[in-house]
Amino acid sequence: MHKTVLFRDFPPLPTVIVVVLVATFSASCGPATDDETPPARMAAETAVADNFGDYWYQGKAELTSYELEQARYGALHHGTAVTIFVTEDLSRRKQVKLDNPADAGDDAVKVLKLNSTRDFVTGIYPYSVMTSVFTPVYRDRNPHTLKVTNSVQEWCGQTFAQLNRKRDGYRLRSFSYFESDGDVEKSLPDVVLEDELWTLVRLNPDRLPVGELIVLPSSLHQRLSHDDWDAHRAVASRETAADGLVNYRLIYSGLDRELLIRFRSEFPHEIEYWEESHVSGFGPDAEKLTTRATLKRRIMSDYWTRNRPDDVAMRELLAL
Repeated sequence: MHKTVLFRDFPPLPTVIVVVLVATFSASCGPATDDETPPARMAAETAVADNFGDYWYQGKAELTSYELEQARYGALHHGTAVTIFVTEDLSRRKQVKLDNPADAGDDAVKVLKLNSTRDFVTGIYPYSVMTSVFTPVYRDRNPHTLKVTNSVQEWCGQTFAQLNRKRDGYRLRSFSYFESDGDVEKSLPDVVLEDELWTLVRLNPDRLPVGELIVLPSSLHQRLSHDDWDAHRAVASRETAADGLVNYRLIYSGLDRELLIRFRSEFPHEIEYWEESHVSGFGPDAEKLTTRATLKRRIMSDYWTRNRPDDVAMRELLAL
């Protein structure tokens, strides 16, 4: 059994201060925040849980490592997955991280960013996968995820896809070295994004969509399956299991794919496990397998400042 490590070397900030004040961090991938909060914005921000800012606005990211069994080519391959959750300010217009959010006015949107990585080896050659999701924190004013990106690198080549929020849906651009995939640009209607379910769990699981839905499968699934970028009917459910964890399950009606995310019911709703059941492989080697990710370690860290040679020792805290 793997042990969860909570690495918190900081005092919690009082909630009333966190709502209106965030420190300035280095201009790297760390959280960028405002020095002042206009009264109207402050009133909206106080709608989140009282302890939300204590956890997410302390100037650190949540890093979690998982033992990974990844289905690929009709077999399971061992590897490692890592999720990095952190808040930052995104430009509503450009949909990129703001360098100076205090000067951006209404263009600044506070988002919860997820960078999700998977690394595994198939036979002789490795896969490196990264998916990024940018979901607004205050969804009463910004109800839609603004951006999703996915990239996959392996010895055959690399692919990249990006979804950007538009007025009534999403703009997709996808680039691949496979002729059958090609370079794709298309518009997608308002649908649930499978990739955004992870950030919705962390923001407020009570607002997770349930029942019959129209869902765009994950960008990684699109890449590994070579399916078209089309939404599918699905049924979503949420229930508390006997061990106290909440099971959020998504079952596609016309697609042989299921997703299960298991998370803690108490704030901050940490994700402890997930699995994806889907057809893996092509031709006679294709069969339905289950990708699984099991918790190893979890820490809080301003990792973007931990970039010196001696800081490599911190990887041991994540069992990496």
